[in-house]
Amino acid sequence: MSRPYLTIIVPAYNEARRLPDSLSKISNFLRAQSYSTEILVVENGSSDETSEVVREFARTLGPADPFTLELLHSARGKGAAVKTGMLVGEGDFLFICDADLSMPIEEIAKFLPPRQEPGGYDVAIASREIEGAVRYNEPSYRHVMGRVFNYVVRKLIIPGIEDTQCGFKMFTREAAAQVFPHQTIDGWGFDPEVLYISRCRRLRVIEVPINWYYMAESRINPVVDTFKMVRDVLRIRRNGLRGIYQETSRSVE
Repeated sequence: MSRPYLTIIVPAYNEARRLPDSLSKISNFLRAQSYSTEILVVENGSSDETSEVVREFARTLGPADPFTLELLHSARGKGAAVKTGMLVGEGDFLFICDADLSMPIEEIAKFLPPRQEPGGYDVAIASREIEGAVRYNEPSYRHVMGRVFNYVVRKLIIPGIEDTQCGFKMFTREAAAQVFPHQTIDGWGFDPEVLYISRCRRLRVIEVPINWYYMAESRINPVVDTFKMVRDVLRIRRNGLRGIYQETSRSVE
């Protein structure tokens, strides 16, 4: 297959139970599209059968499918998995997609032409907060904690973005090449870091309203991981002041 139009990157840590259904939904959606896609599932330190599940699903695919499926491995951490996928992916657009599909895969059409003007953005991030977005079934305490963290992010490093943490983000090929070689955070705090790098490089970042469904089996520990992410925000601010993110970008072939 020639260079794909779209790369879908799925970070997967102990996702053996959820992946079969999610991969089926992604595959069925892609079979109805006219463009070519590569799916990169990036396993990052799982102790369950995540890798075996992906290999087994790949064996069910045929030559008529307009997409490929590849299993990659990275160091532990969602940020490490996303970075690995972004640096390997070859699509014109590269999309981060949480394995739980809390955003239905059909929503991806909102990030691509013709819904978005060609060349209209460098980075498009899913938002659960802006006008047009709808949240379903989220506990109030989780929403409040998310808004508090977003307030910290907006005040310290990224003003003007209402939802940095939603796990669905689209990068053009050129933007990914400018951002991800400079990512330093392997954990949950990678989201504000890559958006901060995008701002440092004057990339056009837009928010896209989505329908989002709370999944009770979230991998995030609301207290422990929020503390770690605040620590990461301070690290990003410090890195920015030191000029860490201003180095020469990778070339795009």
